[in-house]
Amino acid sequence: MRSEERQRAEAGAGSGPAAVTSAAGARAYTRSVVREKWDSPLRTAREEDVVDLLLVVSELVTNAIRHGGGLAGFEAAVDGDGVRVVVRDRSDVVPRGALGSGELPRGHHGSGYGWPLIVRLAREIAVDRLEGGGKSVSVLVPLRESGRPDGG
Repeated sequence: MRSEERQRAEAGAGSGPAAVTSAAGARAYTRSVVREKWDSPLRTAREEDVVDLLLVVSELVTNAIRHGGGLAGFEAAVDGDGVRVVVRDRSDVVPRGALGSGELPRGHHGSGYGWPLIVRLAREIAVDRLEGGGKSVSVLVPLRESGRPDGG
């Protein structure tokens, strides 16, 4: 069993991103995409960038589940200098602050820290309503090389 398939199976993510049903499954699948498609014998992603990527994935998937009527789709793919993540949910509502400055809230007024963190860590953020209902949130999280293939 290939490493990517093993990680998906361990996360309960089935045979691909269409089977992702939780933030944990999305993180495991996304980490496997980085290791299988971005890393190579000549480069590895900086661990702090992978941590940022996984935080963005967690926030997007959790928001879809908690506030978007449920997770309707998940994709993660290498795209240039990073990983593009696309999360689809069942709600037409565009989150307040989704395209904001990334400034952290000064107090809890119904919004948490998730969207400001996404805005700070991701690039090329797009929120699109889908035909037939729901929306798609797409972001690009940049990755940098660690400098050494062994992660050092």
